[in-house]
Amino acid sequence: MRRIGYIAGAAALLAWLLCAGCARRYDVVIAGGGTSGTAAAIQASRQGARTLLVEPTTWLGGMLTSAGVSATDGCYRLRGGLWGEFRTALEAHYGGDSALMTGWVSNVMFEPSVGDSLLKRMAAAEPHLTVRYGAAVADPVRRGGRWHLRVEYPDGRSERIAARVLIDATELGDVARTLGVPADVGMDAAADTGEPEAPARANDIIQDLTYVAVLKDYGRDASIPRPEGYDPARYACCCDNPLCVDPKEPDRVWSREKMIDYGRLPGGKYMINWPIEGNDYYVNMVDMSPAEREQAVRRAKDHTLGFVYFLQHELGFRTLGLADDEFPTEDRLPFIPYHRESRRIHGAVRFTLRDIVAPYERTLYRTAVAVGDYPVDQHHARYEGWSSLPNLYFHPVPSYGVPMGVMLPAQQPGLLVAEKSVSVTNLVNGSTRLQPVVMQLGQAAGAWAALAAEAECDPAEVSVRSVQQALLDAGCYLLPYLDLPASDPAFAAMQRIGATGILRGRGANVGWENQSWFDAGETVCEAELRRGLGELYPSVAPSDELAPVDGERLARMLCEALGEPLSERFHRTAAEMLPDYAPARALTRLECARLIDAVADPFHTIDVDIHGNPKNRSRR
Repeated sequence: MRRIGYIAGAAALLAWLLCAGCARRYDVVIAGGGTSGTAAAIQASRQGARTLLVEPTTWLGGMLTSAGVSATDGCYRLRGGLWGEFRTALEAHYGGDSALMTGWVSNVMFEPSVGDSLLKRMAAAEPHLTVRYGAAVADPVRRGGRWHLRVEYPDGRSERIAARVLIDATELGDVARTLGVPADVGMDAAADTGEPEAPARANDIIQDLTYVAVLKDYGRDASIPRPEGYDPARYACCCDNPLCVDPKEPDRVWSREKMIDYGRLPGGKYMINWPIEGNDYYVNMVDMSPAEREQAVRRAKDHTLGFVYFLQHELGFRTLGLADDEFPTEDRLPFIPYHRESRRIHGAVRFTLRDIVAPYERTLYRTAVAVGDYPVDQHHARYEGWSSLPNLYFHPVPSYGVPMGVMLPAQQPGLLVAEKSVSVTNLVNGSTRLQPVVMQLGQAAGAWAALAAEAECDPAEVSVRSVQQALLDAGCYLLPYLDLPASDPAFAAMQRIGATGILRGRGANVGWENQSWFDAGETVCEAELRRGLGELYPSVAPSDELAPVDGERLARMLCEALGEPLSERFHRTAAEMLPDYAPARALTRLECARLIDAVADPFHTIDVDIHGNPKNRSRR
């Protein structure tokens, strides 16, 4: 018996030693716990994937929190998915949506530390999610259908990890860079993208970054020591003051009070992220070494400290000092800079400004997984030759859906890319870089990765429609229609039919707002609906009939589409769905969408490829 005990003990010891050298297995690993990485991790884990999130700092949220940009831009009326959930949590914390409207740059403003705590609470609620703080992904290698990599810690420790899907959600696309994924950095040539607004020649100029500062009113002199190399001329025209003689942007020289209220946060604090001769700073650190980046960050910090000193000593804001209760850093500044631009991978598709302005010229809209409505916003005033660059100050665009393929590298299996490194043009990045869009793209990446892991397949093999349906199940938008909120029972049907193109939306610019509408309460003529159905069902004959579609007409069209006598089923379904239904009554566009969705279900029965082309177009 003792011999058996020795053998069992030796076997257990051997097993422990072998396991000590084994890799921990996950379904999904996400490099970077920024805005997109955190959303990806939460969504993947909610779909049951064993998920590891690796974040270099001790905070979650990236530009929303760790970079201090706690004033979101865009998607205020497009409140869905984790973006909507995060906003709801902010409102609950501060006591309502009006409590977030403290500064004039945004309707959603909050303290970065609060954003971090709320995101951590959301992450902690997911049992399938593990977070490693103060760590980084290193040496990823794909072998045998899995990623093999190490998670490195500052003290020299590391752990071996294996995973089916890897998501690069780093701020500057560092995982994609390590893997040699082809990418663009800087401005594209107009001839290459078909964007007349782009420069004639490509260059490596990226947007200015900002090292944000968060100040609070101490009610006493809280001014900082004069920074080394301080030059007040750098900031002289940040606002209307006696030092301003020759402003770069004469039409945007505002009062010092308006400038400081730009980033007023709840809690009596001020986000200093001022683009007009303030703390924007030009440096292209995308391809720098770690040591070079460290030096560049130091210079950007010094520039911001110079601006803070200017605010205090030249403009009289001496009681405003660096907040001592925001960032747990030695210098009281954020963990990281606010990067407005990264490398942009060569993806399965490339999203251009033309795809936003004229979405129905191509079919990428059918693959949309996130929405945006912010204009093209480029920051270049700190670049030495800024006046020679295209002037794209809030260039208006319709609101838009971002195609799924921007996250899929053209040549690297098993990898998805999020944050600002997605496959868009330089101009489009001026809009897709904003926090709500980046968060939605992260959620989409997480849904996609979880489905790939569950099916034990490469992300490229996952159905577009399955990813979109997972997002709809999570209350997300696919297309930016303002007609219905995500909570409406008819929302998903409207989104699905919009994504098929059977009924198309309408873009509009109204004042500062960029909008899209399904025109849910309007009627649709027979010619238009036959054209939309005919793109997926060639058996539907075209027509020039301009009469509005009623129940009888729609029933006939669906009979043609599906090649079966379904009038009885159609009218029964319509009567159940629409309380005041009558076959001869004209139907609204939303009613048509709901009935087409319920009776024909084209969204699920006719899949599309990554470009939005139907893969199994009905041949009836």
